Amino acid sequence: QMQLREFGGGLVQPGGSLRLSCAASGRENFYNFAVGWFRQAPGKEREFVAAITSSGSTTYYADSVKGRFTISRDNYVNTLYLQMSSLKPDDTAVYYCAGSSSTTYLRANSANYWGQGTQVTVFS
Repeated sequence: QMQLREFGGGLVQPGGSLRLSCAASGRENFYNFAVGWFRQAPGKEREFVAAITSSGSTTYYADSVKGRFTISRDNYVNTLYLQMSSLKPDDTAVYYCAGSSSTTYLRANSANYWGQGTQVTVFS
């Protein structure tokens, strides 16, 4: 089992920045997993945001966040990050981190482990 917990959500104005963190714990080794971020806005389905391979060598992004968001990980401290810049009201959602055996599954909106989510609200 691997537990995931998100930190860093909050309120931000359009054009602002925010960094989310996701701390992993449990019996499974974080460095063995591809991990990623998803989000779900009110009334909408959960959508893929970004993913990173277990080694951190390859990243993937949804078109809607490409060039604005950066995913990274630190396997020494079992933590996943999402640096969000140039935020827009459309980025308002609950953001979830998730883990899977492969980024292929994450990009297909599937994961073995999920965090509880953290709210990000972009308002003017």
